[in-house]
Amino acid sequence: MSTGMAEIRTVTTLTSKREELERAIAGYEKALAQAQIDLSHVIATIKMLEREGALDDAPRYADVERLFKRGEMIRLCRYALSKESPLDTKQLSARVMEAKGFDSKDLVLLKAVTFRVVQAMRAQERRNTVVGAGKRHGGVRIWARAE
Repeated sequence: MSTGMAEIRTVTTLTSKREELERAIAGYEKALAQAQIDLSHVIATIKMLEREGALDDAPRYADVERLFKRGEMIRLCRYALSKESPLDTKQLSARVMEAKGFDSKDLVLLKAVTFRVVQAMRAQERRNTVVGAGKRHGGVRIWARAE
């Protein structure tokens, strides 16, 4: 075997290893980001439980409903569908989070927003402004503009 052939194999092997390591690092970074969010939630809970005094002094729970103006969720979903249709519920939730400037890594907030997206889209489906276009794997609902 020639030296050139061995070098090509070595480069191919190293390239493959580099890609594997890049994927691993990306996974670790994602896990670290989620761990940081989880830690902040635990710290907030500890502070709440350690708080001395009346519960009236504690900060109020921020309801997801109050994060959106009246009809804003529907407008954001319709806008996303006007740009790109069909979208599934997870994709719509990501578009809404992005439009509002929310941290998409906060899985607790993402879950709450996703729930509100489903409610809003079902209401729009009853009004025939959007249609349910089936489901993807895992039972994720697909939404499309009504024609």
